[in-house]
Amino acid sequence: MAEHLASIFGTEKDRVNCPFYFKIGACRHGDRCSRLHNRPTISPTLVLSNMYLRPDMITPGVDAQGQPMDPSKIQEHFEDFYEDIFEELSKFGEIETLNVCDNLADHMIGNVYVLFKEEDQAAAALNALQGRFYSGRPIIADFSPVTDFREATCRQYEENSCNRGGYCNFMHVKMIGRELRKKLFGRSNRRFRGRSRSRSPPPQHYHSHRRDRDRDRDRDYDRRDSRGSGGRRGRHGGSPRRSRSPVREGSEERRARIEQWNREREEKGN
Repeated sequence: MAEHLASIFGTEKDRVNCPFYFKIGACRHGDRCSRLHNRPTISPTLVLSNMYLRPDMITPGVDAQGQPMDPSKIQEHFEDFYEDIFEELSKFGEIETLNVCDNLADHMIGNVYVLFKEEDQAAAALNALQGRFYSGRPIIADFSPVTDFREATCRQYEENSCNRGGYCNFMHVKMIGRELRKKLFGRSNRRFRGRSRSRSPPPQHYHSHRRDRDRDRDRDYDRRDSRGSGGRRGRHGGSPRRSRSPVREGSEERRARIEQWNREREEKGN
């Protein structure tokens, strides 16, 4: 029986746990869902809900004033946002994946998913984002159960053949240009490979050529109470002390582990 429950965990046959929340970290029913949303207490992945606002949010290809927008300008707007978010979050650890949803449904629109190499890096980022704002809007961040984005993304969208459009329940991941990807992920990987070889702090001039832009960008990341948040980071040294995360689990291992949690919870209830 236990093996059967483990084999169907997170699938449509599972009548207890929500398969969409398990695969995508979001569900269109939200708290009204009839199935359980097993929210992780620790994960290498964070979700920043509804964070990206498209300039053509109301009507695709048209700005708020009703004027047609050049597709290149829309892409430029997105890549500026992507670079801002990547550089801010990479302060806390090595980023393996950063995905931004192009979906239109309320539970997925503008969602940003960031997968760190280590769980403690994600925890440090989550702690630092509490009470912060971006472009005048509060950042809503939480751990996400998604660690394998191959199961979460819409394959038809990648092939330009999804007939559900923006209201598809799987991720429509908005793509960045090859040069920007190489620039961001190549630089991040080199930075953290260097840190693993030496514990000495990075040279102060590393970001000197970006100071003006960083100063402007940091205005977007205002804290609700700078003294309170700064005090917390000072006392704890910037990030909670956690052990390094184990080798990342696949779907089968995660299903087995959550099934074990469910059995233990039932035994305690009895």
